[in-house]
Amino acid sequence: RDQRHLIAVNYWDSSLVVIPLSKETGEFAGPIQNVYDPRHGQAMIAAAKKHGGVNHSQNDESTIAQRQVDPHSHALVLDPFEGCVAYVPDLGKDLIREFWYDKREGKIQFEINKLPSGLSTGKPDGPRYFEFHPKFNVAYVVNELSSTVAVFSIDRELLSDIAHAAKNNEPMEKFKSRSTLKLIQSIKTVPSAFPTQMNTCGRICVHQSGRFVIVSNRGHESITIFRVKQCNSQNSGKGMRGTLSQVGFFHTRGETPRHFQFDHSGQFLIVANQDSDTIAVFTFNLTSGELRFSGNEYRVPSPNFICSCPMVDRYSDEDDADAREKVGKTFLVSDNYHDHDVRSTIPSTVVVDPSKKDLVDELESAKKEIEKLKRQLSTLTVEKRA
Repeated sequence: RDQRHLIAVNYWDSSLVVIPLSKETGEFAGPIQNVYDPRHGQAMIAAAKKHGGVNHSQNDESTIAQRQVDPHSHALVLDPFEGCVAYVPDLGKDLIREFWYDKREGKIQFEINKLPSGLSTGKPDGPRYFEFHPKFNVAYVVNELSSTVAVFSIDRELLSDIAHAAKNNEPMEKFKSRSTLKLIQSIKTVPSAFPTQMNTCGRICVHQSGRFVIVSNRGHESITIFRVKQCNSQNSGKGMRGTLSQVGFFHTRGETPRHFQFDHSGQFLIVANQDSDTIAVFTFNLTSGELRFSGNEYRVPSPNFICSCPMVDRYSDEDDADAREKVGKTFLVSDNYHDHDVRSTIPSTVVVDPSKKDLVDELESAKKEIEKLKRQLSTLTVEKRA
């Protein structure tokens, strides 16, 4: 959050690295300054694909066995509350690893805890991505190999204690084996009759409204929409806030939906169908969560990632300062949609500049004058007909 470091994961050897950044330019400010190796120097067991290893895009038993011989860090997400715990889904070991991140030094210091990424049924889960809810103390993990979403509650108090201890230079070992996560639900991303071994999950995201969770299925070739429960049920243990219920499954009109992204309004979903070389655009119903094909489809070779860039500024970087001086502070862009009304996913961006108050008053006066003329015209029309 301080924009002073870039934290990255390496899938193959599972290492975590921290690279310093220039806060002014965003450029690398130096070489890698910290490397954390969860394998603690142990050699990789499985062979890489180019040396005769398996294709990690497959989901058969022999492939999964090789994929899970070694740890494989698939993502890293800092907690959004204190920024002191890094959550790493380990696809190779079916674990969510919790690391203490020293944000002052820019270092992954040590592993606080690790816990299963699902129900521990004995079958592989393969945690892939980790997403926080924008309003609730809840996080979601998509398990690639078991086609499930695991829902975790977050211990905000423990996170606060870790941050406080780090600030006061207290020994962090006292938090060893204490988890900030608790599994509260596991739910399938494909219909119960569909063979799990024929599917691997792709991406997961929480809609900016906080009311839906979306997952892509590679094999079932679908987007699954889940509704997020907004309040706690009176029945203890059932229907907790942040838990999920299925809305439906929607075909992506292509093969292998590796990635997808909402536009800035949250009303259009763009899906990258990697193996059919297409990008499909769907409309998203903000009330029901239903997807409908918009009729727009584009041919793109092996699309892997969608990035939606909101159109905010009408001016170039060079003219930005002068332009704002001329037009006044008319546009307000919020970097944090958490404070928006959950009933709307369209950000409020326009505010009135006090220096333009006279123009606003003139506009209101003109509107009243137009209404007065309309009434007079209506009266004349009635008299003429009489």
